[in-house]
Amino acid sequence: MASAFEIALMPENWANQYSGPLYQQLRDHLNEIIKSGGMQAGEPLPSEREIAEIADVSRITVRKAVQELVKQGLVVQKQGSGTTVAPQTQRVQQSLTRLTSFTEDMARRGMVVTSTFLEKGLFSPSPEEIMALGLTSGSLVARLSRLRKGNGKPLALERASLSPKYLSDPENVDASLYEHLERSGHKPCRAIQRISAMNLTGEDATLLDIEEGSAGLNIERVSYLPTGQVVEFTKSIYRGDAYDFVAELQIGDKGN
Repeated sequence: MASAFEIALMPENWANQYSGPLYQQLRDHLNEIIKSGGMQAGEPLPSEREIAEIADVSRITVRKAVQELVKQGLVVQKQGSGTTVAPQTQRVQQSLTRLTSFTEDMARRGMVVTSTFLEKGLFSPSPEEIMALGLTSGSLVARLSRLRKGNGKPLALERASLSPKYLSDPENVDASLYEHLERSGHKPCRAIQRISAMNLTGEDATLLDIEEGSAGLNIERVSYLPTGQVVEFTKSIYRGDAYDFVAELQIGDKGN
């Protein structure tokens, strides 16, 4: 007797329901099966040969579809143990219309926040930091690089740079940078943020505990004081499987 997964993979249950090349159609269908609970975290996928026979496609099509799922973080491939469904990380929604700290975001959701400092102190600035923060030649820059976790799960790498004029004691920052800045009267009130897609590799993938090539979000933010002066330049990397950024849009007075 065929399992529910095998029945869902039969061509009559997914063929022509998706667009794009055949491997993308298979990828999207497997994605839907996993996300709907058709397969549980840690459950092994059938072999390439078995999936190819059930779905009536080539093994090359199956291999490409599974590779896509690996990049999306939905399945994990390990030498000697095959392909299994990855543990599903709780997704976090962050507003794009409100400037908050990571600590505030997690606290509002009842999540326990922990941070591991990877770098903290005063350093010689890079050309990018000099431009972003308006630093003068020969000045230093305050840097805070942190691995941010929610309920013990690595979610983001955050690398903040500030002028020592606003953060002269980076070594004294414990948890929330914004709380520390608020005490000195230098908490930002607005920011401009740029978000782009990326694939995580190397040390970043290792620190975030995901497979190399998995999807991520690269976020650059420039934050301002009420006076209009730049106070913070931050480059962050978020796990693509853990974050949704949400913005409310309103139609103007003159609609199209």
